[in-house]
Amino acid sequence: MKIHEYQAKELFRAFQVPILQGFVARSPEEAQAAYDKLGGTLAVIKAQLHAGGRGKGTFIEVPTQRGVQLVRSGQEAAAAAKNMIGNRLVTVQTGAAGSPVNQVFLEQGCDIARELYAAVVLDRAEKLPLLMVSSEGGVEIEKVAEETPEKILREHFDPAHGLMPFQVRKLCKKLNISGNAAKSADLFFRKLCEVFVKLDCSMAEINPLVITKDDKMIALDAKITFDDNAMYRHPDVKELRDVAEEEPAELRASNSGLSFVKLEGNIGCLVNGAGLAMATMDIIKYHGGAPANFLDVGGGANTQQVTEAFRIILSDPNVKAILVNIFGGIARCTTIAQAIIDASKEVGFKVPLVVRLEGTEVEEGKKMLRESGLAIISADDLTDAAKKVVASVGK
Repeated sequence: MKIHEYQAKELFRAFQVPILQGFVARSPEEAQAAYDKLGGTLAVIKAQLHAGGRGKGTFIEVPTQRGVQLVRSGQEAAAAAKNMIGNRLVTVQTGAAGSPVNQVFLEQGCDIARELYAAVVLDRAEKLPLLMVSSEGGVEIEKVAEETPEKILREHFDPAHGLMPFQVRKLCKKLNISGNAAKSADLFFRKLCEVFVKLDCSMAEINPLVITKDDKMIALDAKITFDDNAMYRHPDVKELRDVAEEEPAELRASNSGLSFVKLEGNIGCLVNGAGLAMATMDIIKYHGGAPANFLDVGGGANTQQVTEAFRIILSDPNVKAILVNIFGGIARCTTIAQAIIDASKEVGFKVPLVVRLEGTEVEEGKKMLRESGLAIISADDLTDAAKKVVASVGK
């Protein structure tokens, strides 16, 4: 689950991670009032959406307007908010269609001496949380990792004890941070790691993280994502979810207990098991096709879920064919075959449907599909299935 910057900063505040004063606004009038609350000084107005690259992003309706802008008066704040709210911002992460902006965040300015990058993530290989810090703040971290990986400093830490002071001192030495700035860094980094652990985050990122001219380390940005499986422990955090920011099909799938991610291809995929779903997408690409989605119906899929999965896949106008790849383990192949037959009666398939079944009661399942009278293209194995579905799109 993702949240907005202003929401992330409120969580930071609760954990004593240093931030600047700021207010959210959902209209030009509220933006002007927010500017006045900040004391009439230089402020920054930021579009709020679940995507990075806002500073370089542009609005479709107002191409001259950026997603992050300096304002020096209440009138400027109101004018900027008018250009942002209700319009679509295009960034490197939104795609050409952009993403709608429903609110903005006004934050007081500060005197910046240095910009850094910081993030806490889970290192699955080491089975430990990892604090990453770089001197290259304000730059896409992927670019830094590719071109100058030595500039990314890493410190693993025990979640039971948190980041230790000696680890902060080691980072500060490598980053040439000393004096009062180092004292500020000690509080900042350890509190940031505490946020990550206590709120069951999957990522807590700050870019840029700044050191001010009076030697204070402050989060100038905030991006937090959470482990969905742990949200039952954090009902207050779960309430921060903004469904307007989510892909409608993905939200619909989530409500039905399905794992779905929309992609840009034209071959719909219905698979049971995340690993098998990834392998299915890979082999479609290998044979020249382009998957339209990742969809895992799970090991215990039933008729209702399979039917809803087909509805979701077919709601995408780009889908020209569907590949069903099922390994019958928990759910028998006969169960899946019956679910496909029942789903076809409710949904109706107007695109080629390739089905590959394997596992428990596979022969019985294949016989059910053959005798169903449906125009199903049967496949013997995954390679055969991929070739057939790619060929069906090419016709």
